[in-house]
Amino acid sequence: MSIWWSLHLRREAASVPLARRFLLGTMESAGVDPDISFDLSLALSEACANAVEHGGAHGGAGDVTEPWDAWEEPSGAACGQYRVTAYLDGEKCRIEVADSGPGFPARRVLRTAAQQHEAHQQDEPHERHGATPPHGTRQPYGTPYAEHPPLTAEDGRGLCLIEQLADHVHFGNRPGHGGAVVSFDKVLKWREGALLMVS
Repeated sequence: MSIWWSLHLRREAASVPLARRFLLGTMESAGVDPDISFDLSLALSEACANAVEHGGAHGGAGDVTEPWDAWEEPSGAACGQYRVTAYLDGEKCRIEVADSGPGFPARRVLRTAAQQHEAHQQDEPHERHGATPPHGTRQPYGTPYAEHPPLTAEDGRGLCLIEQLADHVHFGNRPGHGGAVVSFDKVLKWREGALLMVS
């Protein structure tokens, strides 16, 4: 048995807890371990908050435009909305959040915490002595990795948090349509007697 659902939500702050509660209710009914449910619901909240804040090409987050057809991709005309899709089966849960905003900057992805720490360790000795790091040891701005936000930043940590909570994460753009897509999955653990537990 598997469970699949898709929500089309307005880009309003109230949609974030709605999506989170819907996912938590689904996982509770299916018998998913509460720790896994918490991680996935927190990651979903961050992805939804990102879509609410950055997911529209025109106007403000409260703009109401023509709705999407349930079976179509979101269009530029639907900038006041975003879509959440979740799929639970016996082994994992996969979640996708798609919006119709400008998308992610080209050629930039997030580093995991381990990659960030490793890059900092490579750069640190050269910075202490005022030397220029050897060619290839430092990633300049705009190349494959984006920096994690500074510790004093008030926002900007949501995508990094998703990376830490999920097993596999992909940040991309919808080709030809515009808009960002955040997709992530996590291997599920089940309570005893769960409806979808692998036999």
